[in-house]
Amino acid sequence: MPSDRAHPWLDQDRWDVRFEWGPSGAAAARTDAVVVVDVLRFTTTVDAAVARGVVLHPYRWNDDRGRAFAERVGARFAEPAGADSAGLSPVRLLALDPGSRIVLPSPNGSTCAAIASETGAIVVAACLRNATAVARWLSDRVRSVTVIACGERWPDGSLRPALEDHLGAGAVIASLTGNRSAEAAAAAALWEASADQVPSMVRSCISGREATTRGWQQDLDFAVEVDASATVPVLRDGAFVDEA
Repeated sequence: MPSDRAHPWLDQDRWDVRFEWGPSGAAAARTDAVVVVDVLRFTTTVDAAVARGVVLHPYRWNDDRGRAFAERVGARFAEPAGADSAGLSPVRLLALDPGSRIVLPSPNGSTCAAIASETGAIVVAACLRNATAVARWLSDRVRSVTVIACGERWPDGSLRPALEDHLGAGAVIASLTGNRSAEAAAAAALWEASADQVPSMVRSCISGREATTRGWQQDLDFAVEVDASATVPVLRDGAFVDEA
């Protein structure tokens, strides 16, 4: 979905590095690359998957459509996390065998990745663990980048801006070359002002408290390991693979 030309102030086309929120922001991107950031937990799970040598297919719907898609591509469908399923859990996914194929549904990260891929851009998954690696890889290859903080959902289904995704996006932007839109510069400034407090901030924000309440403490601890990973998960032919 291109931006509305009747409202030209909506776009950030004059800048190399741009920042937007959610699926609508992904649809409006017109850059060489789009970086999707969904720290808790989609893009952290993608990082874990490709580091393990798992081929991960993002999928927008967690229903029979997703299961049928998994059958078509010869992959395992990631049911919601439970006793016998990796689900969206990056730590549990590390137990899968290298070479496994998995279809991972997510209403935020997977959806933004799918929408971004329809723009023709290179789509990359970033989180706190691999933000610097992703930025360095992109800086050598593309001129323009839109970083998408996927956010979460309010109970009514509307977008809830999520602090952890704003911080993750800022971490990527802070290491990218090129001139920045005001939105991108603000995200980078947030990161630079907060970098030494990020683990505690993420643990205490809404999504961090949700993760703790739901028993995802190991995933939360894994997600806040800043720059612990050198992966560069790039969406190729419908699946994320490590291009590092």
